[in-house]
Amino acid sequence: MNDKLVFLGLLYFIQGIPYGLQLSLLPVYLRGAGHSLTHISLTKILYFPWVLKVLWAPLVDRTCTKRCWLVGTVAGLALTCLVSATISPDVQYMGVAGSLLAMNVLASVQDIAADGAAVRLLRGQGELGLGNTVQVVGYKAGSVFAGGGLLAVIDVAGWGWMFALLACVYGGVALFVWGAPVLDGESPRGQGEGRRGSKDVMQPWKVWRKLLSVPGTPWTMFYILTYKLGEQGAITMFPLFLLDHHMTARELGVWNGVVAMAFSICGSSIGGFLLSHIGLLMRRVFMMRTVSMVFQSSLLVVLEPSALMKGMAVLSLSLQHFIAGLITTLTFTTMMNCTQRAEESIQATHYSFLATLEVLGKLSFSALAGGLVDTVGFPIAFILFLFLTSSSALHQPKNINLTPNKLMKRVK
Repeated sequence: MNDKLVFLGLLYFIQGIPYGLQLSLLPVYLRGAGHSLTHISLTKILYFPWVLKVLWAPLVDRTCTKRCWLVGTVAGLALTCLVSATISPDVQYMGVAGSLLAMNVLASVQDIAADGAAVRLLRGQGELGLGNTVQVVGYKAGSVFAGGGLLAVIDVAGWGWMFALLACVYGGVALFVWGAPVLDGESPRGQGEGRRGSKDVMQPWKVWRKLLSVPGTPWTMFYILTYKLGEQGAITMFPLFLLDHHMTARELGVWNGVVAMAFSICGSSIGGFLLSHIGLLMRRVFMMRTVSMVFQSSLLVVLEPSALMKGMAVLSLSLQHFIAGLITTLTFTTMMNCTQRAEESIQATHYSFLATLEVLGKLSFSALAGGLVDTVGFPIAFILFLFLTSSSALHQPKNINLTPNKLMKRVK
């Protein structure tokens, strides 16, 4: 079991690196290099391969072995990092965008293969629980490493050496996966199996009709597309506001990339505790987020380059990420609750569909937030973020009446 956990932990760790680069490191670095907020926000569009991965998931699932897909994608990430090390981000914006797009495509394919390997390797409720814990912690640890740790040292090491280090990390993991004994005994998917499985695939329009007919699906779709609009704008733009107002990239790397992410992990963990003890108090949590946004927005007009104001900014970032982690756990359980009402034959597809919409909602607004700030300025943009945040609290259920046993069973 330890071998399985180490194997999966490494895969999900390196899978979180592109997300950490895009969320925390690149916005701060590009802003320091003089790029506009519009350019910085548009890099979020490059995360869309994760939304589209359902298109190539059948190919990964039906051809070759998981070892081949994992080694190929991780080695591809190593090569992409080597190419990125030769780029000058100050003047080659499109080069940075191209390398980031390639990393997201490769990481999304690796995610499909890693999930498939996890399904095959993990047996029983105990292993599934530990495996999923390793998945979440490993992914967020990779994000912290790339978005916080590397940002804190990039001024010293430089862009080229940073990506050379990432290439070595990916190359080492590719060699580890190639020789990993936990994948021994895996047989390739045969063409006959693929043809046989294709006969059982339901016609696409019938699948969509079944998905949309599940009770609660239309409301859940609207909710997950909108519940993080204001929050995403603030999370994306507030660190860049601090960078423009006397906080260094190294300080942001520590406080926003490491400390705030630690609060996010803590919030997600407490969200799981609440699920198993007192149910979902969605409305109260969303009201807490609105109060947090009011506090953060007020800093835009009073923030000065003093130790006290920096401390208030760090407190705001930590509180915001804590509540965001809490809401994410509650939201994914709400999605599970909706999926449980679907027929068993389409439950996996239904949940994947909702998860894709959740990513789509967050990325769409993140990509537009920078252009909005460039157009109307930070204060007015944050008023809009606050309005979206407060309005999203109006269409939440007060709670979902599930017993602790049912909740724990569904989470597992």
